[in-house]
Amino acid sequence: MSGLLHRHRDFRLLWFGETTGKFGASVTGVAMPLIAISTLDASTFEIGLLGAAAWLPWLLIGLPVGVWVDRMARRPIMLAAAATSCALFLAVPLAHRAGLLSIGLLLTVTLATGVSAVFFQTAYTAYLPGILLPADQAEGNSKLHGSASAAQIAGVGAGGLIAQLAGAVNGMFVNAGTFLTSFVCLFRIRHREPESRPAPEERAERSLIGEIGEGLRLVAHDPWLRAFALFGGASNLGLVGLQSLQLVFLIRTVGVDEGLAGALIAGGAVGGVAGAFVSRRVSSRIGTARAFLLFEPGVSSLVLLIPLTTAGPGLSVFVCGSFAMSAGVVASNVIKSSFQQRYCPPQLLGRITASMQFVNYGTIPLGAVLAGALGSAFGVRPALWVMAAAISASGLILILSPVGRCRDLPTTVRPVAVSRAPRTVA
Repeated sequence: MSGLLHRHRDFRLLWFGETTGKFGASVTGVAMPLIAISTLDASTFEIGLLGAAAWLPWLLIGLPVGVWVDRMARRPIMLAAAATSCALFLAVPLAHRAGLLSIGLLLTVTLATGVSAVFFQTAYTAYLPGILLPADQAEGNSKLHGSASAAQIAGVGAGGLIAQLAGAVNGMFVNAGTFLTSFVCLFRIRHREPESRPAPEERAERSLIGEIGEGLRLVAHDPWLRAFALFGGASNLGLVGLQSLQLVFLIRTVGVDEGLAGALIAGGAVGGVAGAFVSRRVSSRIGTARAFLLFEPGVSSLVLLIPLTTAGPGLSVFVCGSFAMSAGVVASNVIKSSFQQRYCPPQLLGRITASMQFVNYGTIPLGAVLAGALGSAFGVRPALWVMAAAISASGLILILSPVGRCRDLPTTVRPVAVSRAPRTVA
């Protein structure tokens, strides 16, 4: 180990817990639709609903969660979310053994764990800058995104292997265990961030709606944040729609078995590791804004190869398209995360993050349901063409924004006048 992982104990714990959690989430990403397909014989539309349920909470509660995260210490929120997710994922194999497993239960568990994910991810994004110096944040983001991609590769492969050897339902035990590991790692972190609470006289004056509106206005009025939010929403609509259908496509349309389908998806996910590895180098050479455009929409547009996949040698087309898509997405996420953590005022980071994710993730349920509906009506391959084209076309938002007209993204905190700012207490 070197760098942050060697010298920073708290970051090492956060990194290990988050990487383990991403591994479990990837196992679930394979196991959950396989449970629906092979155990419950779910329809294409029901599988689309399963994908939508995981992201619907961002639309329902994402904005108020951002305010709560700014008012409270972030680490206890993350601990509660990890413990809740562990219990929920354990419920799936237990219900199966009791003969109670149904598509309705899968949808309920997916929706509930999605609620936990909203709390965890919003708090985690706002928590990270508190334990890292600004000079270390780019390295920290690179390591976290790169490790997450590596965990995704291992998790997808493990999900397919577990499904073949022990059944897809047992994959939920793995995910429950990873959330338990995440909980333990977070619990052992020594850093305690100060709580941000309004003074008593301010608390009565401030309203949840008012603070939500403040976060939305900050994003809407800032050309950089607005561009990234709109691009993320447009891109994620197609991205998650495509991902929600890829297992159905490989198994039912192309005709591969469950294990090979998991291996193909894992092979494409290797691109995420490559993207995290090269993002900082490319950014330092050509500029952060230009690098973002190179990865998104440049490299990611090769996702258009995926609908061309056929059996036999044609499977390599799927891996190439998935590799490029993963590389572009992860590399651009590393750049965007470092920009956002430096550019946004720390006392507003929770609200700004939630406001951006409300747009970024709010389109995901629509994309998953739309993909399922298109797949049911016109076939899975035509639905994949629509989703891939949406991913590629979303890059026009960036090209027409300030990102397309400069070499580098801003690197200093944007000055924001905030009335009745929260008072920091120990």
